[in-house]
Amino acid sequence: MLGPDYSHSIRLITNMLNGQPGCLNVNSCCVDVRDVADLHLRAMTDPAARGERFLATVGKSMWMIEIAKLLRQHFGKKAGKVSTEVWPDEQVRIASRTNEQLKAVVPLLNYDMNATGEKAERLLGWAPQSREGAIIATAESLFRLGLVSA
Repeated sequence: MLGPDYSHSIRLITNMLNGQPGCLNVNSCCVDVRDVADLHLRAMTDPAARGERFLATVGKSMWMIEIAKLLRQHFGKKAGKVSTEVWPDEQVRIASRTNEQLKAVVPLLNYDMNATGEKAERLLGWAPQSREGAIIATAESLFRLGLVSA
C-alpha cells in the first residue's frame, strides 16, 4: 500500500487485524497489486495478448478462516486480535436483517469463487507471487503505515 486510502479487499485484512469478531464462510481470490501491474504491462506489450482477456489471480481462492490462520501463524502476537472463530451461516443471515454490510455478503456464503490466472502464466510468462505472499505483504504494509495496531 502507498497510503491510507485503500480498497475493500485491503479492508478485509484490516478488519481482521483490528479484531473483527469472526470469519464468515466466504472466500476470495488473491493477488498482489504489484503482480497486477506486471500483468497489465505484459498484456499491453506482448503480441500474444492481442484480443485476449486475463484474470489477475493466484492459485485457488482462500476462505476467510484460511486467511485468519495465515495471519496468526505468520505474525504471531502481532496478529493477536485476529479471530479464528467462524460465524455460522444462519447467524450471519439473521444479523443481515439489520446490517447492510452483512446483507451484501449473504449471497456469497459458501459460494466457491475460484478462478485462475493460468492463462496469463501460460501465454505471457506471468509469474506472480503466492496468494499467501500477497496477504502477508498487505498486512506488513498496514503495520508499516500504522493503519492497524499490533
